[in-house]
Amino acid sequence: MAADYDAPRNTPEDDGNDSMQAFKERAPQRVGLVADLDDGDASGGFELDAADVDEALDVIVLPMQDHEFTCVECFLVRPRLQLDHETKLGPVCIECAS
Repeated sequence: MAADYDAPRNTPEDDGNDSMQAFKERAPQRVGLVADLDDGDASGGFELDAADVDEALDVIVLPMQDHEFTCVECFLVRPRLQLDHETKLGPVCIECAS
């Protein structure tokens, strides 16, 4: 059956003055994680138990090498090749200088 895309979408009994309650009743119901969250919940409100983590979270942190610097604008560790200039506060990388 072909659809007539030019036809009006409202039925004759609709007068266009639906109440907000009627609109909410027709809206799809929330499912999954969205249904569990309240409007005031923050996205970072979930905590994992130590038993839920299967992998070890050990990370080896290397000290800053001689050929690296920390940009005072973006606070990223960069290789010396990306050094643009030095200020009173410290080195600035090429990306932050432009």
